[in-house]
Parts: sequence; C-alpha cells; structure tokens
Amino acid sequence: MLFPSDTVYGLATAPDSDAGVRRLYALKGRPAARPTAVMFFDLGLALRALPELGQRTGEAVGRLLPGPMTLVLPNPARRYPLACGPEPERVGLRVPWLSGAAAPLAAVRVAVLQSSANRSGAADARSLGEVDERIRCAVDLELDGGELPGTPSTVVDLTHYEQDGAYTVLREGAASVEAVAAALA
Repeated sequence: MLFPSDTVYGLATAPDSDAGVRRLYALKGRPAARPTAVMFFDLGLALRALPELGQRTGEAVGRLLPGPMTLVLPNPARRYPLACGPEPERVGLRVPWLSGAAAPLAAVRVAVLQSSANRSGAADARSLGEVDERIRCAVDLELDGGELPGTPSTVVDLTHYEQDGAYTVLREGAASVEAVAAALA
C-alpha cells in the first residue's frame, strides 16, 4: 500500500508477512538487515500492542505521539521481528497525526510495517507525483492525500528512557529537537 502520512508518503505491508516485507524492501532498494517501523493509526492500539513498556516510557510515548516522530523502544518480547532488523530487542513505533485526506486512516485497526515511499537514499515524496514510478506501478493500493509537508519523521531513541530518562534524537525531521525536549521535560 502507498499512503499519505503526516510527513511524507509511505509504503506499508503486514508486519508479519515475510513476502510483503521482502517486496517492500525490494521496491525501495533497501538493505534487508536495515530496521524499519511498525505504524499504528491509533495510539491506544499501539500501547496495547507493546504491554511490556514501563510506565515512564509509556507516558513518554503518550506525550510524543501521535505526531511526526518515530520512537525506538525497548522490545523485550521481541514483537514485530521483521521490522527490527538485527536488533530484535528494539522496535520502531510510528503513530501519525491524521488530518485532512489522511484522516480516514484512523479507521485502520491493525499495525502495518512501514517505510517512506522512496528509493533508498532518494528524496522523500511529498506528493504522489514525486513517488518513483517503479514503486507506484508495483503497489496493490494507492491512496492520494494531496501534498504533504515533505519532511520525514524525527527519530527518537527511548530504549533507556525507563531507567534514567535518557533519550537520543537519532534524526531531526518534522519535529524539532526542542519540541522533543519540551515533551520529555
């Protein structure tokens, strides 16, 4: 599936489908060992899917999401292994802020494994017309959300947050470092 988010266009597949994940990675030209994120379209569903999160980390997730962030979280139960790459004890979580043309995605009640809808290393797509034609021709479903902001999500590592409140911004994107700090203060 090719779909709009609150940042850029994304590709999604079932998080437990080996064939779907291989296909998504092949479309992107992405190395198979590189982790990606699991996306939920509802924060409550995301938190229920990761019951091992400690209270402090769960509260931080609730302050940061939904929104233009991908959170790297501890994953002691090794859930969603196809998204984790070589580190199954960590999982990326994304819950976009859904508005406008993307708002109907809030009705999706299952997780998806997702990545941006661009060839690996290429610019992120802010409109369907900017998505590589090889990707557009190969997806089963295409949802048009119009023009998006075009800046990818900010990636925040919270794997040690439970112990000491430490976090690391791995990539600044649509949410500023200052916004992350304010939410976690």
